[in-house]
Order: sequence, then structure tokens, then C-alpha cells
Amino acid sequence: MALVGTTASGKSSLALAAARRLGDVEIVCVDSMTVYRGMDIGTAKPSPADRAAVAHHMLDLVDPDQEFTVSDFRARALAARDDIASRGRRALLVGGTGLYLRAVVDDLDIPARYPDVAEALERDARRPGGIQELHARLAVLDPVAASRTTDTNRRRIVRALEVTLGSGRPFSSYGPGLSAYPPTDVMLLGLPFVPEVVDRRIEERFARWLDEGLVEEVRSLSARPGGLSRTARQALGYRELLEHVERGAPLEACVREAVRRTRAFARRQRSWFRRDPRVRWIAPDEDPEDVLVAALGGASVRD
Repeated sequence: MALVGTTASGKSSLALAAARRLGDVEIVCVDSMTVYRGMDIGTAKPSPADRAAVAHHMLDLVDPDQEFTVSDFRARALAARDDIASRGRRALLVGGTGLYLRAVVDDLDIPARYPDVAEALERDARRPGGIQELHARLAVLDPVAASRTTDTNRRRIVRALEVTLGSGRPFSSYGPGLSAYPPTDVMLLGLPFVPEVVDRRIEERFARWLDEGLVEEVRSLSARPGGLSRTARQALGYRELLEHVERGAPLEACVREAVRRTRAFARRQRSWFRRDPRVRWIAPDEDPEDVLVAALGGASVRD
């Protein structure tokens, strides 16, 4: 069972309420950033009290200077789900990181990362006409992958070439990828997206995080001997506040940018999940907790 939704949609609190109500449900957090130790406030990581009330998995797995790939996440999440089942309990996947959820639900064959190859390709892409030259190179090495993107989509071209050159295997050979939605035994339940509500919650949440010490958390992370990994530095909220902590950018401007980017991210999340025909969306007139509890096999109404 998986509960999906955008950031600030309320999925974490809903999952916690349903799990407490049922008593035998454990939560598997599907988030690319809550795996990092010390990144607590700005990732909306469950509180110690919440974690004491309901077992949570996939939190605080690595230090923030370490890279943690989608493949790493998939392996650990599948192991957590198997462990939960072996103890006669039920796993509830909860998150908004769509790629990571697909990796677990569909057991995707995810290509490895080849940072040195990617860095060289990025240098080539920055040259005048570089992206088009890389696309032409991809068309020779992997015509199928080249046909699936335009000659201006830098990110997809670089990634396809990174995998093809790094693995010695065409990027397109890794299967239909994210464009296919195969049958799955995992029920996907989605929280509706109400833009004005999510936008307000995002702004309010950042204000609360600042009061709780987010700037100090970012400053502490930046000062670590190992710093932050490339992935960790891209976390929304942290990325913007690092500009303030490390480069002296005005705090108010950084917070405004963080709020703006997070709102845009929420809309991209909505689009991602809306493309998946397997998601059963909770209707506005339904009680989300009752629907989730019923989907998990519990009572459909509160006692």
C-alpha cells in the first residue's frame, strides 16, 4: 500500500493517524532527502514522538556528505518492506518523491551513476552547440534513446550518454522506464492537490521552520568537515539557505526563492502522479483517514 501526494499535502500526518488507529502498520518514508542524518527541520522529518508511536523506516540512513542513489534507496526500501512483512505487520509507503516510489513499486532496473563521465559530458554540453553535438553522438550510440528526446533536452541527453558510456550498455536497454505503468500488487492512494491550500501551507511551514532553527541547521551542515553531497545540497530549502549561509545572500530573498521553488515543485509532483493511471485519488467529499484505513484493510469508519 502506498500513499502519495505533493509536498505539504498532509500525507505524513494522515499516514501517522491511520497507522496509530490500526496498530499493525509501519511507515516506509519514500523521500530522497530524509535519508540524510542531520537534515531534520527542512525535510519535515517525523518527530521523535511520532517515530516512537509508529515505526518509521528509511530515515537517517547516511551522513549528508554521502551520495545515496535511487538504486541504494530501492534496495533498502525493499528490504524494509520484507522485514515488516516477516514480522506479520503491514507496510505503508508514504512519500512524494515519484522516481523513488516507482523504483520500489515497479522494481525498476535503474542504471548506475557515473559521475566522472557525467562531468565530462556536462563540460561538452556547455560549449556552443554542445548539446546538439551530444545528441548526435547519442543517435549513433543509442538511436532509440536519441529518438525519445529532443536535441535541446540537456538533462536527458547527458544522462542517456552517461549510462551508455559508463555501463557499455545502451540507455534504452534498461526497459520501457517511466513511460510504462505495469500492473502492480501495491495499491496507490493519492491525496488531492488543492493549489491555494498547498501554497499557504508551504509558506507557513517555512516560517515555522525558521522559528525552529532551520538557518542554524543549514549552517551546521555547511560547516561539517565533509560538507554536503551534491544530492543533499539540492534539497529544497537547504539549497536556497546555503546561498545565505555560504555567500551572504539576504535571508528574506532566499526564503522567498525557497517558497517559490517549493510551490513549483509541488505542481511538478502533481503532474507526475497524475500521469499514473493506477493511482486511486481520494475525492474531496471523502474522509481521507477513513479511506486510507479501509484501503489498508481496517474498519472504514471510526469507532
